[in-house]
Amino acid sequence: MSRRSSSRPTDLVSDLPPISYVWETPNRRPRRAEWDIPDPVAPGRLTLAMRAKLERIVRRAPEVMVKITGRTKGVAHLKSHLAYITRNGELDAETEQGAALAGRSGLEDLQQRWEDDAGLDDKRRRDGSLSINIILSMPAGTDAVAVKDAARAFAIETFGSKHDYVFVQHLDDKHPHVHLTVRSLGHDSKRLNPRKADLQVWRERFAGELRLRGIAAEATPRRTRGRVRKADRGPVLAMRKRKTTPDADRLARKEVLSEVRDGRAAKPPWDEQIKSRQDAIRQRYLDYAAELRRSGAAADHELARQIRQFVNDMPAVETRRHALKNELEELANSRRRGVERKEDADPRDETRGDERTR
Repeated sequence: MSRRSSSRPTDLVSDLPPISYVWETPNRRPRRAEWDIPDPVAPGRLTLAMRAKLERIVRRAPEVMVKITGRTKGVAHLKSHLAYITRNGELDAETEQGAALAGRSGLEDLQQRWEDDAGLDDKRRRDGSLSINIILSMPAGTDAVAVKDAARAFAIETFGSKHDYVFVQHLDDKHPHVHLTVRSLGHDSKRLNPRKADLQVWRERFAGELRLRGIAAEATPRRTRGRVRKADRGPVLAMRKRKTTPDADRLARKEVLSEVRDGRAAKPPWDEQIKSRQDAIRQRYLDYAAELRRSGAAADHELARQIRQFVNDMPAVETRRHALKNELEELANSRRRGVERKEDADPRDETRGDERTR
């Protein structure tokens, strides 16, 4: 007999999907994280690790950032990047062997070794990468020593037995961060080619290392927090900063403006999918809150209250198209109000009134 047809009272075991549905990455499933390992006795119930993750999410623990910033495609490019992250040897770097590279001589030794290894890689395509460049960052105010220690542990766990790497911490920014450069070619002759799901695993791992060092940190996808819009890419942000309109923005505004003028309300199929997914995620949170509320523990009741408040505070589902449409409507309303104020305050009306009075 299936769980749903069981005569037992309704609970997480019989009625709810795995809690990982709320925050899992929708791509190919990565290695299961500790918080996602079910209780062998009651697979559907909240384990301590799952409960702890819920607490961090609803209390808005700082989110880690693990981002691939680029790939070096040639020896000259590699040298330039290594010089940048070490500030031309002024900052100490550390390798996968734990060796510290100090000064320009240490940097030149590393560059020469990687250059020699690249020359022996006869299987690399002409446009193939020599290294993958990663940033691991935390919000301002996070202990920089803990960030560096967590980054070191992350690198050892993720790449230590497979790839050469070097990392450097930068403290000249309000966000403490580490630049990690990993050789693409592994010791097993396989090339590093991370996917979106791998990045989520990396974020989880880095956040876990920070928590081991007493830093509250989380690594949830944006949709877990009710956000559906993707972050704009660096080149797009750079163009906007230069007051240049990217083609993507121009075409999107043109399309939305055409819809507004024609009185059309286009509903792309993905809009409904996004809304449906968000509805499901928010309902799962409420389901877990209800399960915690059935507990007799005061701490569970408090967490249930925080979960419900977290759902209430989630932003409205807004895609890029929705934002552009609202922006154009606000601009039109603003112009309309400006015209109305100008007409109300037209000095010619007062002059004409004075003349009529005389």
